Amino acid sequence: MPMADQNEKADFDPSAIDVNTQEQCDKEISIGKNDGVLEAGVALQSSHTDVEFSVFTEPQKRFVVFMASWAGFFSPVSTQIYYPALNSLAEDLSVSISLINLTLTSYMIFQGLSPMFIGDFADKAGRRPAYIICFTIYIAANIGLALQNNYAALFVLRCMQSAGSSTTIALSSGVVADITTVAQRGSYMGFVNAGSLLGPSIGPVIGGLLAQYLGWRSIFWFLVIFAGVFIVTFLLFFPETARAVVGNGSIPPPKWSMTVTSWLRALRARREGVSTVTSNTSPSTRKIGFPNPAKTLMIVFQKDTFVILFSNAILFAAFYDVSASVASIYHTQYNLNDLEVGLCYIPFGLGSTLASMLNGKFLDYNYRRHARRLGFPVVKNKDTDLRNFPIERARLEIAFPLIMTGAMTVIAFGWFLNFGVHLAAPTTILFVMGLSMTGAFSTVSTLLVDLYPTKAATATASNNFVRCLLGAGATAVINPMIDAMGRGWCFTFIAFVMLATLPLLLVVIQFGPKWREERRVKEEARKMGE
Repeated sequence: MPMADQNEKADFDPSAIDVNTQEQCDKEISIGKNDGVLEAGVALQSSHTDVEFSVFTEPQKRFVVFMASWAGFFSPVSTQIYYPALNSLAEDLSVSISLINLTLTSYMIFQGLSPMFIGDFADKAGRRPAYIICFTIYIAANIGLALQNNYAALFVLRCMQSAGSSTTIALSSGVVADITTVAQRGSYMGFVNAGSLLGPSIGPVIGGLLAQYLGWRSIFWFLVIFAGVFIVTFLLFFPETARAVVGNGSIPPPKWSMTVTSWLRALRARREGVSTVTSNTSPSTRKIGFPNPAKTLMIVFQKDTFVILFSNAILFAAFYDVSASVASIYHTQYNLNDLEVGLCYIPFGLGSTLASMLNGKFLDYNYRRHARRLGFPVVKNKDTDLRNFPIERARLEIAFPLIMTGAMTVIAFGWFLNFGVHLAAPTTILFVMGLSMTGAFSTVSTLLVDLYPTKAATATASNNFVRCLLGAGATAVINPMIDAMGRGWCFTFIAFVMLATLPLLLVVIQFGPKWREERRVKEEARKMGE
């Protein structure tokens, strides 16, 4: 964990991360050499507010993002750690590989549906209770998976496992939106996405090792232990960040959303007769309704977000087609065992993780480049009004070369397998594929948070909903497609479908700002009517 400089806290104590003092609420906001400077031009009228966007220090933000990234790791790793054991599961449960692949399809269906409920709940009730619900379901499902003995139980429990883990990615995006401004969001989204993309890198290796030497049941016991370590750390140290609950971090969270260490400190303070109330605002009186999945669907069917989500879903489906086919193709064509198949996923995962880290830097750079060109102010830790800024262009320009590169690698991958070249060739291509396609995903995820900063978890849930449903269908048909078309032509077809997303993104760049403004005007009119 990086240390703060001398202008911040000298030592970072995670246990004190959500204790917000009145000094933090009332401290003077200044712009100096350490707090941020105008990076370009003359400030546009009403382009940013004078209120500090977040009272969390940089070390605190890094800790929060690290924990969110760790949480986001569980959804993809639960998919990827499973791949090397597919053949063993089919053999032990006496079912076909096609039936085992249906557990991948069902996992992705619930990966799309579950965040529709939890995302809206997290935006209203807070991140902590949402995380706790998710990990309770997840740990229980993994215990059941480790103990089950038939295909029906495997199928149902995989759905439960997905329901528990899949929302963590939406929650992670919500956490980033809570504590970062648009100017620094690209880098932080890159960091938080790195956790979810580390799964494809090490998940298959861990799964291969466990399946090969301890049996496939050990995979689920490993997930139980790892999730248990996370939830204990989370309960002790992770602060509430939801702006609907704690604002910019200066409003004390309700008791049920406090960390364990903060609750113990508050209890000790009450016993000593010391008041812990630091704000007149009482989030605990907030009415929390039943989660409304319709809010996710409302985002899906907005003109700009529909085009963005559909384009991203096509790329995601291609990504999962490759991921799901590697295990069976490598097993039959190269005669690899579970561990060896798992090792072949490493380049894919490393490329994905590296893309997330690097792409965030490029996104922030491109934002600043357009800001300088337009004379738009970039102020550290101040919220920015994007009404007069082409955020769609600033983000999506990064995606075009990545999509084209990804399509070329998919074609190369298919024909390498078709001609039976050495294992090193398609495996090397997997690295470049992960690097390019994941960069495109990261770009879209960041843009969605920019478009819906106050509903980031719900917006990311809409992304999950569309891309996972399309990905589930793609995973279900990939083996029949390969059998019917052959490996080369199958993956060539997938690549050309990927390229079809480019004109769709051009439409968003051209008309997105207009559609975004129309949506803002309608939303303001609706609020005034209430």
